Amino acid sequence: MDANGSAAIVTGAASGLGEATARALAAAGAKVAVLDMNEEGAKKVAVDIGGVAFGCDVSSAESLEAAVAGATEAHGAARVAVSCAGVGTPAKIVGRDGPQALETFSKVININLVGTFNMMRLAAAGMQSLDPLPGNERGIIINTASVAAFEGQIGQAAYASSKGGVTAMTLPAAREFARFGIRVMTIAPGIFGTPMLRGLSQEVQDSLGASVPFPSRLGEPDEYAALAMHMVSNAMLNGETVRLDGAIRMQPI
Repeated sequence: MDANGSAAIVTGAASGLGEATARALAAAGAKVAVLDMNEEGAKKVAVDIGGVAFGCDVSSAESLEAAVAGATEAHGAARVAVSCAGVGTPAKIVGRDGPQALETFSKVININLVGTFNMMRLAAAGMQSLDPLPGNERGIIINTASVAAFEGQIGQAAYASSKGGVTAMTLPAAREFARFGIRVMTIAPGIFGTPMLRGLSQEVQDSLGASVPFPSRLGEPDEYAALAMHMVSNAMLNGETVRLDGAIRMQPI
C-alpha cells in the first residue's frame, strides 16, 4: 500500500518512536493525525508535519473515540494506524515493602495492552468502510510490543505481560480482518534511544548500547519508523511480530 494521500493515525506521537513514525508517514505524503497524552507536544509535531493533533488517553474508550472521530473528520478514515503509546513502570512483584500495588500492574496493562486494543478496534472499524485499493487492501494496523514480551527482566512482570499480550493478539486480529483486506503487524523493539533513555547519563547509555550484539548501540526512532513504513508498503507482511533489536536477548537483570 502506498501511504501517499492516505489518512494515518499515530498514538504516542509527541515524541520517540511515534513521533518518528508520524514524520516518516507525512514525508511519504500521508495525512497524519498525531495523538498523545501530551497535547502540547502533539500539536508541535502536527504543526511541523502539516497534520492535526489530539490529546487523548488511549486506555479510555471515550477519550480515544473522540480523538479518532476528530481525525476522521479532518482526514477521513485512516488506512494506516500505528500504536506507539505506552509506559514501562518497573516494579518487582514482591518488593521490600511487600506485594506490588495492583494499581501499578493494572495501569501498565491498561495503557499498553488495552490501549493498543482500543486503537485497533476503532481503526479497523473505520478501515472496513473504505473502498479497497488495488490488491483488495483497505489498510494496515501496526502495534508496538517489545523484546520484553519474550525475555522479560526482573521487575518487568507488568510490562512483559502487556507486550506479550500485544504480540499474542496480532495473529487472531490479522485472521479476523483478512476478509476485509486489513493487515495487522507488530514491531518488538529492543533498546531504543527514546527520550526516556536519552535522559540517562552517557555512561549508562553507552553501557546499554554495548549490550546489543550488533550494531552495538541504542536503536534510533527513525529505524523503527523505517520498518513501519516498509510494513505499510509490503502487502505480504501480515499477522507477524518482527523483532527490531540488533540480536539482543535480554538477561534476567
